[in-house]
Amino acid sequence: MRVFICHEGFRELFDISPHFTVGALKEMVKDSFLVTLSSDEQIRQYLELNYGGAALQDSWALCDIGIRSGSTIRCLIKSEARPKMHVFNTVTGETLPIVGNECLLHTSVAKLKTIVSVQSGLPVSTFWLSTAAGVQLYDCNWLKDYGIEMGTILCLKMWDGWLEFLQDCLRGNRFTVQKHLSEEKPVLRFQLQVALYIAASSGHLDLASWLLERGASAEEPVGVHPYRQWCQQTAHPDTRRCPVHVAAESNQLLILKLFVTRNPLTLVCLDPAGHDSLKIAIHHGHSDCARFLAIKLCSVVSFPSITLPMRIYLQIKYWIRLGKKRAASSWSQYTCTAFKVRLRNILMVDGFNEPRPPYKTKEVESKLRRDMKAKAMSLLPPISNLQSISDIPSKRATHTSPCLQSDKMMQKRLHKNKRRGGLMDEIKDGSSSLCNRKFVLPALSREKIPRQFAGTSVKSLHILNASLESSDQSGLTSRENAVYCLTIARFVHFRR
Repeated sequence: MRVFICHEGFRELFDISPHFTVGALKEMVKDSFLVTLSSDEQIRQYLELNYGGAALQDSWALCDIGIRSGSTIRCLIKSEARPKMHVFNTVTGETLPIVGNECLLHTSVAKLKTIVSVQSGLPVSTFWLSTAAGVQLYDCNWLKDYGIEMGTILCLKMWDGWLEFLQDCLRGNRFTVQKHLSEEKPVLRFQLQVALYIAASSGHLDLASWLLERGASAEEPVGVHPYRQWCQQTAHPDTRRCPVHVAAESNQLLILKLFVTRNPLTLVCLDPAGHDSLKIAIHHGHSDCARFLAIKLCSVVSFPSITLPMRIYLQIKYWIRLGKKRAASSWSQYTCTAFKVRLRNILMVDGFNEPRPPYKTKEVESKLRRDMKAKAMSLLPPISNLQSISDIPSKRATHTSPCLQSDKMMQKRLHKNKRRGGLMDEIKDGSSSLCNRKFVLPALSREKIPRQFAGTSVKSLHILNASLESSDQSGLTSRENAVYCLTIARFVHFRR
């Protein structure tokens, strides 16, 4: 098979086999045209074969891509800057190349996190960077402070328990994302904003629509984790970026249409640099998104009696929304307070706290409840209404009498209550017979308000209340104290 290779105005004929690979053809072209590639450390040059306007991969066979005898293939020499460093993404398992000039090694960690966030599609408030030795990089420091050189491989890490959540968000499956949502309202709101940010960056339309229905907002920033609100003033500037800005930057036209349809205020939402979504789309050269946003901003809004330009309508709607927020804040000042870090709340301090999940999912909560319930049920012995006190199993059976307390304890309790009158003296005389009696425990009552039954005197209630108050000082369990109170009440009833 004969093919023609064109390079820098020259055309050469090659007799090759149809099963030749593109990589083998490149070696023949180098020898025939005497092509020399630069070995500069800053710029990498490589040879590219182009057929039909598409670049050919080295592993492809000529017969598999439809190249026939007499076809013409273009040979091009291309150059690209070598990556200064690499970042290993633990969420996707990929290695991200960080391309730039020498000034990149003298920049701040916050600037590097911005570059990594754009390439990975993750918000800056969900990950941190560390060296191969495990040294964490802080946003306020410079890369030169950690001795990072050209070719260094960094690692992208996240909190324990967030790996599966971020992976499901990148896949765009809302059913698996829902399993990882927390039951705490502040954490849940942060998770919804993070998931909407990732959906806007990756173009997951179904996930974004579901998140908007759950309460996520495209014109609100992702922010920081609620457990980190104490350091919000020194947080990364990109934490104030909104999902609509990411959609315009990533050229996600369908996501932008969804956001603008749900809330037109997304058209005038500003990023930390003071740019709206239209300026962001124009800056990155996304003509389709810029055209859609410009048409929306130049449109009009019609009402039954008036027609307003879109910008005036958005300004009025912004004023109304601002007034509602102020009214709600002034009302909550006297009724309730917003979520803030309080005493005994969990705080996440980078570099100082033990690694633990910052939230508990519904599956984890239900599992903990089942384990606690099973443990509690295993500690309680089965009780029958026909059992006597002497037949009830107990862990303290080796230390107590059949009535769950020794005569010495009964004597000590009766000695403390000797001031209550002659009734306690009668109980003291018949204590041995009370311990050997059988009685039926009453049915459980779900009512929280105590009731006074007919025939119950104030004196007997005083005795029962006093015995309950003294249970903490006697060292008895709740069950032992209940048996003692029932014994006293039954004795009082028989004496009448």
